[in-house]
This record gives sequence, structure tokens and C-alpha cells, in this order.
Amino acid sequence: MPMFTALPTDIVTAYRAGGLDAFGNPPERTVSDGEGNPCRHCLCDIPKGAEMLVLAHKPFEGTHPYAEVGPIFLCASDCTRGGGPVLPEILTTSPDYLIKGYNTADRIVYGTGEISPTPDLEDRITAIFAHPEVAYIHVRSARNNCYQARVERDG
Repeated sequence: MPMFTALPTDIVTAYRAGGLDAFGNPPERTVSDGEGNPCRHCLCDIPKGAEMLVLAHKPFEGTHPYAEVGPIFLCASDCTRGGGPVLPEILTTSPDYLIKGYNTADRIVYGTGEISPTPDLEDRITAIFAHPEVAYIHVRSARNNCYQARVERDG
């Protein structure tokens, strides 16, 4: 069973303490309007009125042509790291998501990228993992390409 994984707590703690984002800027602090502000740590939507961070994040090590950078949101206050075998809340609120498989060298496995309707997301993830060269999958916003979560193969 695939495992949905959130950003590691140590990375999020550093951002909350003013650590610099992928472009060398401290995270911006703002207040959630309750609409489309998914936290990439707890994998839940940030409630209206709650303080949040907005920053540029690169979910890859190093720099290379496939190391995309994009905006993400995080709860400004401590939250419990989400993840597990169940589709997280933040992957249920949009009509569809962009998913694509990557190999162990962090390169896109061509032919695995697609926009999946939310009701089909888990089945499409399973189908992408049928490609033996796929090591993990990124789930992104289908409209804004924002990184949402990583999906690991089971066991």
C-alpha cells in the first residue's frame, strides 16, 4: 500500500524559526483565509484565521533540471506531521491533481505524469507504481503546480 509522506518535521521547524527558503528568503507570515491553504506538514487545510507561512520549497536534494521549486503553505504553529496509507485531507479538496513518478536519481519517469481526478487518485498512483523504475511520486496542484505531498512505495 502506498504511503503518503509530509515534509519532515526538522525542515518545517527550521522554516518556522525563520530558516531560509529555496530562494534564500525567510518565509512570509500571513493569515489563512480558509480557502486552499494546505499545510505540507500536517497534510490538513490551515483553518481560516490561523497564522501560516508561505515560502518557496524545493522537494529535492541539490539542483538539477528536474528540481522544481514552488510556493507552499505551512501552519505557523506546531502541528503533527501527517502521512500514512490513507489519502490525506489536502488531497481531497480539489477536483484533480497532477501526479508524476520519479526514479532514484530524482528524474521524472516519462509517461507517468498525468492529471488525475480526485476519485481516481489512489488507483492512478497504484498504476504509476506498476512501472518498476518509479521510486516515488509527487502529487501537485493541477492548476498551480504547487507541491502537495510525496508518495512512497509500500514496504
